[in-house]
Amino acid sequence: MTEAAHTAHWKALAWAWLLAVAALAVHQAGFWREARLDSDVMALLPGETEDALQQAANARLAGGATRQVVVLVGAPDWARTRRAADAFEARLAEADSPFTVMAGDDDALASALGFYAGHRRGLLTPAQRAQLEDPGTVELALARLYSPGAGGFGAWREDPLGLWPAWWQARAGNGLSSRDGHLAVREASRDWVLLRLESRVPAFQLDGEQHLREALDAARAAAAEAAAGEVEVIAGGVPLHAEAAAVRARTEVGTIGLGSLLAVVALVWLAFRSPRPILMVSASLLVGCAAGVSVTALVFGQVHLLTLVFGASLVGVAEDYGIHWFASRQAQPALPPRTMMQRLLPALALALVTSALAYLALGIAPFPGLRQMAVFSAAGLAAAFLTVVLWFPWLDRAAPRTSTIAGAVGRSLARWPRLSNRWPTWLGVAALAAVLATGLPKLAVNDDLRSLQASPPALLAQEARLGRVLGLPSPAQYFLVEGDDAEQVREREEALTDRLAHLVARDRLGGWRAVTDWLPSSARQREDAARVQAIEGRVLARAAELLGEAPPPPEPAATPLPLAAWLAHPVSEPLRPLWLGAVEGRWGTMVLLEGLDPSRLPALAAAADGLPGVRWVDRSATISRVLAHYRHQMSAWLLAGYAAVALALWLRFGRRAWRAWMPTALAAALSLALLGWLGVPLQLFGVLAQLLLLGVGVDYGIFLLEHRDDPASWLAVSLGAASTLLAFGLLALSATPALHSFGLTLLLGIGLVWLITPCFRPAAPAAT
Repeated sequence: MTEAAHTAHWKALAWAWLLAVAALAVHQAGFWREARLDSDVMALLPGETEDALQQAANARLAGGATRQVVVLVGAPDWARTRRAADAFEARLAEADSPFTVMAGDDDALASALGFYAGHRRGLLTPAQRAQLEDPGTVELALARLYSPGAGGFGAWREDPLGLWPAWWQARAGNGLSSRDGHLAVREASRDWVLLRLESRVPAFQLDGEQHLREALDAARAAAAEAAAGEVEVIAGGVPLHAEAAAVRARTEVGTIGLGSLLAVVALVWLAFRSPRPILMVSASLLVGCAAGVSVTALVFGQVHLLTLVFGASLVGVAEDYGIHWFASRQAQPALPPRTMMQRLLPALALALVTSALAYLALGIAPFPGLRQMAVFSAAGLAAAFLTVVLWFPWLDRAAPRTSTIAGAVGRSLARWPRLSNRWPTWLGVAALAAVLATGLPKLAVNDDLRSLQASPPALLAQEARLGRVLGLPSPAQYFLVEGDDAEQVREREEALTDRLAHLVARDRLGGWRAVTDWLPSSARQREDAARVQAIEGRVLARAAELLGEAPPPPEPAATPLPLAAWLAHPVSEPLRPLWLGAVEGRWGTMVLLEGLDPSRLPALAAAADGLPGVRWVDRSATISRVLAHYRHQMSAWLLAGYAAVALALWLRFGRRAWRAWMPTALAAALSLALLGWLGVPLQLFGVLAQLLLLGVGVDYGIFLLEHRDDPASWLAVSLGAASTLLAFGLLALSATPALHSFGLTLLLGIGLVWLITPCFRPAAPAAT
């Protein structure tokens, strides 16, 4: 190929890339108008291996229970509490509110009473069943007839055993009662109104704005104004934690991305003292980030907020290509730009391949969120690389400026120590061995899902306050009950709740929520109704005898309340999400637990032992086990990656390949030892950070081997390492624990690679 043809070929590629970037710009404009961002932290985690029924249960919890927010509005007296609650509810009922206020008025209670009244004899609590076994039950019922609160013979005859009010009191639980159209609970010094809210959007599907918090704050202000006195409002629920995480992630996108960009700009200015390198490197970064967003959106249909947080740190890696170009141009200003790019291309391409492979290794694990990060980063790096390779030789025509700082950094390579057989080398080896020998044994491993969560302290305090007043069910642990049909499922659930009642009696559980508390199985309804009718018949016969009247005729057998009618009535709405119905030929329901003590989870799990069709589901423990499994798997992939990189380096450098490989391996081991010294446990995300360290750190060895003792290469490596350190250093400040662990590991690793790599340079050739 002639020189003219070669030039025309590269010019055509540059124009083609310009068209591709224009298409990116068009897509970006449409994407940010729609802002299809996901903030589900659970998307970072692997899918659980579960059957269809359990998948349906988890999906139901995610779509239903995780929308709910519970609010308590309280004041020292009932009058102020009621006014505050009315104002709070009215503010949230406005059209612009992100909440729906769930009904809890007297009309709903009257409707429920009427719905159940015809089936009351088949509705008993465990305590009432025990009460009916007492031989003195008949005499107690007759004594109620003559008590002042009996309401006369007609009212007494409707429920001579007094079972109906007690059943409703048991259903209320937690001291709740209906008062002036509100669900109320009384503490020693405060009356509370309970409000149940539902977010209009699912938890983890928020946009990073404080819609829920602002709505609650506005309602709280309205309540305080209406009560004209001391009002306390406490709220809890998964949507509030999810929104806090989304807001934090959105903030970190700006701070980390802006911080990284400013760091790169400052470093480039100090090194090259010209706006041209700043503008061109910034352009390559902008194209890289845009490509990452667009490719991720096209592949996955949306972009995760944490992908953007992670992608913001890409700035610290993608700028290496542009910085390497300008450092080389500064060192050899007389060399034509196209010739310069031809000389740099092998090292830049090898660096891109190793870094992209390391990022793509994130996608090996079945984590949707991590796969997004892998695609985002690989696409962003490739786009930044193409921008530098195809555009910079055409755009950078002016002679580069020299810089005192750049010259000093480049010359410092000559003073950097090299490995030798002298005592300083052996002293350094001994020091590193001591750090490894003492730090690695201190390194702990923590795969607990709870260690990856970080909610604001104020939210956690409110959750604790709610827990002291109410028992809220946990969506993380529950019992799954399955059977061949709806009747069998309810019978098995009753067997489970009978066991749970013993745990509640021994104060090992706060309570539970189950469908059969409100809709017993047909068999149990028939048994209870028969028992009640038999005893009521004896009571009414004895009363007729005492009153000198004819005994009443026997009543027909009670008809059980059907499942279909219960599901269709509004009374079932709070518990309807628990009923799974038929899923791929199996019927199922869930039993949620209240007042869970984490230390007693094993005892709760044992409640399902020996019960057919009943299993304990601990989603936190399951995900933690999966995290441990993939941490082991990714550790094996990490070792395989080191072997693959060693092979690629050997193919390029032959026997010298170890000099580019060893610094990263040594820095990885030292970073783990330092984590041990710092008391930071190793998690899956720390192993994933080690994968990226492999791809990024090896680049430094590649550059220094390709251009041995070249001050320009050392300047590029130093600037790239400094900007990467700043980028991942900011990531280490993230309040999201997974990103914090990720960033801290890379902060230590990249810094160590930069310090160690020059020591592995080959010896300078002897002077002739």
